[in-house]
Amino acid sequence: MMSNAIRNFNKYKYLLFELIKKEIKLKYRRSFLGILWTLLEPILTTIVLTLVFTRMLDWGKSSDYPVYILTGRLLYSFFSSSTKSAMKAIRSNATMIKKVYVPKYIYPVSSVCSGYVTFLISMIVLLGAAFIFKIKPTVHLLTAVIPLVLLFVLALGVGLILATMAVFFRDMEYLWGVILMLVMYTSAIFYKTEKVDSKWIFYFNPLYFIIVNFRNAFFGHPMDMQALAIAAAYSFGALIIGIILFYKKQDKFILNI
Repeated sequence: MMSNAIRNFNKYKYLLFELIKKEIKLKYRRSFLGILWTLLEPILTTIVLTLVFTRMLDWGKSSDYPVYILTGRLLYSFFSSSTKSAMKAIRSNATMIKKVYVPKYIYPVSSVCSGYVTFLISMIVLLGAAFIFKIKPTVHLLTAVIPLVLLFVLALGVGLILATMAVFFRDMEYLWGVILMLVMYTSAIFYKTEKVDSKWIFYFNPLYFIIVNFRNAFFGHPMDMQALAIAAAYSFGALIIGIILFYKKQDKFILNI
């Protein structure tokens, strides 16, 4: 089964790359700023959040607070946009699926991959912010690759689950919007966890643990092994569930799209 899956992927990998390029182009086709908006949006968002939480609510007194926000905001933005895009992937490509045989997983996978490409481009903003706020790189920065890989795995796994569920439950799109709001507020994007009494709530949010280790890497701290274990369990667990669920239900997609 695994060898067949690998052969199948190799056969259609060119199509996957073309779909990724197509989705990136379509995303910015009618945008005046184009791909530059990928850099401008997190800058503007960070400025707003910094002003709100430092001036109005008296949070974030540290000089590197804007970078703290960025390290969480960029990861959450990718997870949010890529999972929402993957969720719609099967239904939005219904015409193609009905006319031409293509492995159906190609569509949600391309959605997550295209989002990941733009996310990596947006990391330029974070590097620029680190330079401006004089955050010196350390050897721990190399470990940032690990949470970034787990972030992709988590988004892909959740994306496959959502893509499958959205075919049969159209209201999933609205429900996921509410869940994403909960994910955002429990990811410690703009506040420090020391200010929270009920820390048990973070254990239901895998994205929080990914952000923890990404921040540790960026601010020169060693990796939190407990957070790594929890994030890995959630990420690969979601991927396994997503693959199994998608594989079992994909033959019924054509009857419901």
